[in-house]
Amino acid sequence: MNIEQQALNTINNFLKDLSLKGYKSSSPQKGNYSFFSDVKINRENYKILVYFGKKGIKTILQGDTKSPSYSMLSEMLFDKSFFNTKVETEQEPEEYIGTDESGKGDYFGPLVIAGAFINESLKVKLPVNEIKDSKLLTDQNILTLAPKLRNILDDKFDIVMITPQKYNQLYQSFNNLNKLLAWGHSTVIENVLNKQNTKTVISDKFADDRLILNALKEKGKLVNLIQTTKAERFLGVAIASILAREKFLHWFINVKKKLNITLPKGASSSVNKTAKELANKHGKEYLENLVKLHFKITKEI
Repeated sequence: MNIEQQALNTINNFLKDLSLKGYKSSSPQKGNYSFFSDVKINRENYKILVYFGKKGIKTILQGDTKSPSYSMLSEMLFDKSFFNTKVETEQEPEEYIGTDESGKGDYFGPLVIAGAFINESLKVKLPVNEIKDSKLLTDQNILTLAPKLRNILDDKFDIVMITPQKYNQLYQSFNNLNKLLAWGHSTVIENVLNKQNTKTVISDKFADDRLILNALKEKGKLVNLIQTTKAERFLGVAIASILAREKFLHWFINVKKKLNITLPKGASSSVNKTAKELANKHGKEYLENLVKLHFKITKEI
């Protein structure tokens, strides 16, 4: 049984148990590297996410952590060994900057890092029920939702898009993807701090905590930087993931208009095939403006 099927079985087992206890939930839906389901208890909405990947299965329970229903759900989830992880129940700060990236695992396209500031007054204006990890949204959902979020946030966000050409130059300089990511996150953090002062930043954990800390400049070094896995469970990080993904998608849309080619996303046999065809037809320099050269497929080409 592969890891994806294990994740599906895992969430199905829990939803079956919930149903036997009289609780309603939606059928599992598949996102990118995850399955998720919505659960409603006493007018309260919760989301169960089961992520799968090279490191195994990991789950997140999203919802009001102060609610008795949350405690009940988490006890059902994690005391029964349905999931090989502990519930993550960090309380969301009243105000903070969330950062996330898009395009890290894609051969074609840019690396995009975004940061968004939120506080209690902004939360009231945000369509909270629509906001989730961009991996759980379709491309069309993102292209529709992101402009709404940018309008509400006004200037309290920042996006850094590193085009493939610039990415390849920076990678030669850093010679390490995590160092490049840390530079991108720290740049976004500093840019948002120049617009909105705050004491807390939450970022998805992708490497040694010291990488971002060492890359931060004067203002950034004064904040409390929280780096945690699956940080998209925090609203600000989920917003950042949506804004980053929108910019990433627009790059593909613009390339299609400009070059009249449709590039596949991700890393797959389809990606490899397209890359080889473009290299054979147009040459290496043409491809260098479209891809991240340090991926293994480059050597094959």
